[in-house]
Amino acid sequence: MDVEGARAAIQLPEGSWWEWDVVAWDSGQLRLLPGHDLAYRHGLELVSGDPVFVSCPPAFHDPPFRAPSPDELLRVTRQLGGKPPVVVAFEADAGGQEPVSCLIAAERLDIVQETVLRYWRENAGSDQSLRPSVRFPDQQAVSG
Repeated sequence: MDVEGARAAIQLPEGSWWEWDVVAWDSGQLRLLPGHDLAYRHGLELVSGDPVFVSCPPAFHDPPFRAPSPDELLRVTRQLGGKPPVVVAFEADAGGQEPVSCLIAAERLDIVQETVLRYWRENAGSDQSLRPSVRFPDQQAVSG
């Protein structure tokens, strides 16, 4: 699913999307993975293509997505010198006493729904992908 021009709250497919991790972040993409237990697999990915502004923790829980506020849109527009095609806003439980307001601006947003294993399995079906490691900018591969 491609979500070009998203300025309203994004709608996720039905599922248990409680636990979230940032597993890839570079100039080409920001990849968020949700699931109910990310130690083994995930079934959804939010892929921000060409992210130009990111303010979110590397791991968080239960984010209610919402439309960005006028102040948030103005903040991003001023920092970037123009309106980005996609702005995603949400509140996240990052383990602190208060939720964290998060904001992502990018050229595009893809919502990909597929089963992806986070560990090797001999009997993995052809409908299951495997991504054994993830990369962050300026870091070595990290086992997923």
